Amino acid sequence: MTATHDVAPGAGPNRSGTRRRRPLTFDRVSFMVVFLGLPLAIFVIFVISPFVQALYYSLTDWSGFSSGMNFVGFDNYVKLFHDDIFLRAVRNNVELAIVVPLVTIVLSLTLATLVTVGGSGTGTVRGLRNSGFYRIVSFFPYVIPAIVIGLIWAQVFTPGSGILDAVLSKIGLSGFANYAWLGDARTAMPASMFVMIWGGVGFYMVLFIAAIRGIDPEVFEAARIDGAGRFRTAIFLTIPLIRDNVQTAYIYLGIAALDAFVYMQALNPGGGPQNTTLVMPQQLFTTAFTKGQFGYSTAMGVILAAVTMLFALLVFLVNRLTGGSDRKVKVRR
Repeated sequence: MTATHDVAPGAGPNRSGTRRRRPLTFDRVSFMVVFLGLPLAIFVIFVISPFVQALYYSLTDWSGFSSGMNFVGFDNYVKLFHDDIFLRAVRNNVELAIVVPLVTIVLSLTLATLVTVGGSGTGTVRGLRNSGFYRIVSFFPYVIPAIVIGLIWAQVFTPGSGILDAVLSKIGLSGFANYAWLGDARTAMPASMFVMIWGGVGFYMVLFIAAIRGIDPEVFEAARIDGAGRFRTAIFLTIPLIRDNVQTAYIYLGIAALDAFVYMQALNPGGGPQNTTLVMPQQLFTTAFTKGQFGYSTAMGVILAAVTMLFALLVFLVNRLTGGSDRKVKVRR
């Protein structure tokens, strides 16, 4: 006589509702300590802790050169939002964060497209002739430290003795013989932006070249067969396919523009005419080390960190809302 048992689907000794925990052996514990606990501890000590400490200092009147400090709450932040000089620095930073990344990315993408797929319209898809030479030359500014770039261009913009004024005078523009590019409120910020853009185009051009090289050449061949021109191919094919690279570049450039301390300190240490080139890090540095108001300057640093994170969040949000996660590409004739 044979007994039969009905077994419910999914039931069995290996599919019980509670999973058996694996014993904590020495190997597992040591692995978690070394590869999880240690990096987490380092991150907390050297990243999270300074942020928390800075946030606390921003709520005090610490002078930076004494051990005594009084808790003042949000008085420093209230004072900041009534500080016309700091608010001007914030506006300058926002202007830089909008213009510098946008122009740099457009120029870098244009140059990258030319040296990769902007060559002859017949035959194999390739870049311009001698594109390797253009790539090397355009990358030169990036290997120069930012402070050196700033000092070089400060000499170029020097009134009278600068190269720029001399060249403009030679071609008949005598009105620029002694023009103070960094001393005029109308041109100080555009000139500073030009220096920052000039210093970053080469690197991001190489970044976009690497991204475009990663696209299957048959995609460009198909677009050419369909009759898409170079401009439409770049707008409707290349950019969508390297969208993540463009997003990353915009975030890095935006963070660099929100900092901009090195460039601005080299070009205009005093903040420029009517504070037209003053940025938050410059005002923070002056407030801390010249005026001895470390608590107040730390509040500026907290605001700068908040603006930087907000900028990155906005870039991610805009990319998401405009279809950044959609990988479908449409080439229009």
